[in-house]
Amino acid sequence: MSLTPIDPAGRVEDVSLHEAAERYGTPLYVYSAATVRQNIKEMSQAFAGLSHKIHYSVKANSNLAILQLCKEAGCGFDIVSGGELVRVLRAGGTPQDIIFSGVGKTTEEIDLALKLGIACFNVESDQELHRIKQRAQMLDKVAPVSIRVNPDVDAQTHPYISTGLRENKFGVSPEAAEKLYAEAHANKFLQVMGIDCHIGSQIGTADPLVDALYRILELVDRLEAAGIPLEHIDLGGGMGITYSDEEPLDLGEYGARVQQAMAARSQQIFLEPGRSIVANAGILLTHVEYIKPGINSVDPGASHDAPAPNFAVVDAAMNDLIRPALYQAWHNITNVAPEHDEPIKMWNVVGPVCESGDFLGKQRPLSIKQDDLLAVGSAGAYGMVQASNYNSRPRAAEVLIDGSQMYLVRRRESIEDLLQLEAIVGN
Repeated sequence: MSLTPIDPAGRVEDVSLHEAAERYGTPLYVYSAATVRQNIKEMSQAFAGLSHKIHYSVKANSNLAILQLCKEAGCGFDIVSGGELVRVLRAGGTPQDIIFSGVGKTTEEIDLALKLGIACFNVESDQELHRIKQRAQMLDKVAPVSIRVNPDVDAQTHPYISTGLRENKFGVSPEAAEKLYAEAHANKFLQVMGIDCHIGSQIGTADPLVDALYRILELVDRLEAAGIPLEHIDLGGGMGITYSDEEPLDLGEYGARVQQAMAARSQQIFLEPGRSIVANAGILLTHVEYIKPGINSVDPGASHDAPAPNFAVVDAAMNDLIRPALYQAWHNITNVAPEHDEPIKMWNVVGPVCESGDFLGKQRPLSIKQDDLLAVGSAGAYGMVQASNYNSRPRAAEVLIDGSQMYLVRRRESIEDLLQLEAIVGN
């Protein structure tokens, strides 16, 4: 998938990142509209030989402007909460654009989705199916459902983002799914629409994805033999991208192999990409507050002095981008058009949060001075959506660049924003 380029003058598309930082401050999330559009186009082209529909996974980046871009590019949406449902509608999406995933749908969320008339619920357990049936009956609605099947396929990715194994909390076994499909098919308040599968994220080869598809197709055949036809097969997302030196998923190969597997089949293919659409469309800008050179410290157990690391203390922190601390994730860090020629040294780029785990990158070769502007790459997915107010830090602003235009799509929080929902007792 395409990567947001920063040219030697420090521009994204036709806008200077230094100008963006001066106007809106740092930390600052910056997104490239052109990259989002290009990534959607590339995925659509990879599956052009199939009847397919892309449902952007809102959890990756739920900013309204990003959702608007996806809608304008023809995407539907995959949501996992009632809040995401409302966001999609606010961004111009329609209920018919929405499929509702997630293992813990509440009664309130189900009722809202039923009243609005979403396209489909991806059901993750027998109790969830029973709740949807009860709420549909109470509201005199017919609930469109698919069952999320856990095919027990190893996605060969980080354990926190692997979702297709028996020990993961997602979906049901193929055997359990058959029983749920029979129950749903026989109930007038449920309408069987399709089947769902998602085995994890950051998958770099088509093999596990195609393996999962063939396992799902075996179940599809058994269901059709039992008189339960399906309209769509939802393959989920998980398409891997490049953060460092990973080999990204070959979308052309994946699309061709899915097309081969679907030969002579009539179901529409659904896809739920998130990270692969927006991760490399975003960067996090941060200023260097302090330079803290390393000192030599003596390791009592060693026969030589071990140099301590050099620290570049920046104004972005783990509350702004938690992926390095949470997943030990690697994000490229560059100095944006520096006006000096400081020697390159190895730096730990760290934030001001009071945690030793607060870092954006370790042992990075950089030429750095105080007040420099750094860009943390591949930050468009699971960056701002996972941000917090830890240490009472207001969350960053977000801007969208579209050609020569720069739009503030979320203002920076203030301390007053953080305090508005709280109260002192007894006054």
